[in-house]
Amino acid sequence: MINIGKPKLIVISGPTGIGKTDLSLSLAEQFNGSIVSSDSMQIYRYMDIGTAKPDVAELRRVPHYMIDIVEPDEPFDAARFYREGRQAIAQIYSLQRVPLVVGGTGFYLKALLYGLFDAKPVDPDILLKLKNESDANGIKPLYERLCVCDPSAASRIHVNDAYRVIRALAVFEMSGKPMSEFQQAHGFKESPFDVLKICLFNDRETLYERINRRVDQMIDSGLLEEVKSLLQNGYSGDIKSMQSIGYRHMVEYVNGENTWDETIYTLKRDTRRFAKRQLTWFRKDTDMIWKSPDDAEEIMALVRGFLEGNDEHPTSNAEHRMAK
Repeated sequence: MINIGKPKLIVISGPTGIGKTDLSLSLAEQFNGSIVSSDSMQIYRYMDIGTAKPDVAELRRVPHYMIDIVEPDEPFDAARFYREGRQAIAQIYSLQRVPLVVGGTGFYLKALLYGLFDAKPVDPDILLKLKNESDANGIKPLYERLCVCDPSAASRIHVNDAYRVIRALAVFEMSGKPMSEFQQAHGFKESPFDVLKICLFNDRETLYERINRRVDQMIDSGLLEEVKSLLQNGYSGDIKSMQSIGYRHMVEYVNGENTWDETIYTLKRDTRRFAKRQLTWFRKDTDMIWKSPDDAEEIMALVRGFLEGNDEHPTSNAEHRMAK
């Protein structure tokens, strides 16, 4: 099924709540595939509901990789994702299966497919100095400094993501150049794969309705109880994983910072904003083919043609306009 040459790889991307899981499971079953998650939150153990992690039945249907691989307080970045994700893909090929990379974390996906820029190791003294500043004054002043010296990097980093803020600032202080400039110069162009990229989309109203329903389902499934359990097990609300969407909102509620109604409102609002940012990222990829999750048969045919050697994957301008 897979032609000789660059190994073939299928990407299913799109915003949160769009239906990537259901589609990828069907594709994997149809084409003898295994799934590599490219979701920056599904890597964490014990964080199941808020990350919309595949459930036990779904994990039994198809082999999955890059899920439940680190503790919630364990450092993890795109470089590690690149290394371990590439290892997972190699293992899938060795088993004569088709790798499907599925998820909505655009930077992790890009790193996995094309590699990372080759930066010199950051001076540990600079890292320590910045960490001490963060411990003394909080991460916000450092983030504001990053917004000035590297606004492009800052736009992709959450204000509370101390690890990435400090690293980006350290790169700037050591080299005098923004980290984003190194990334742009690298260009992420050296891919060893023949990739079919599909991005799922719906009109904004339908997507936002799906997101609102998904939040309600997470609440009904016990998101608050999951967060309370994490806190009781010693995971601080200030760690990187607990500052993500959903977890951050529940922590603020537990701490009495918001009412329950305010918590649900801001969680839905922030999830919709996150989905919008995801779509903005994926629109920059000119190789992306845009499809509605309702186009399952068309997507099946597209994947079949790709695996059988038909390398023409046209997408209509109308689809791209709708995605915008």
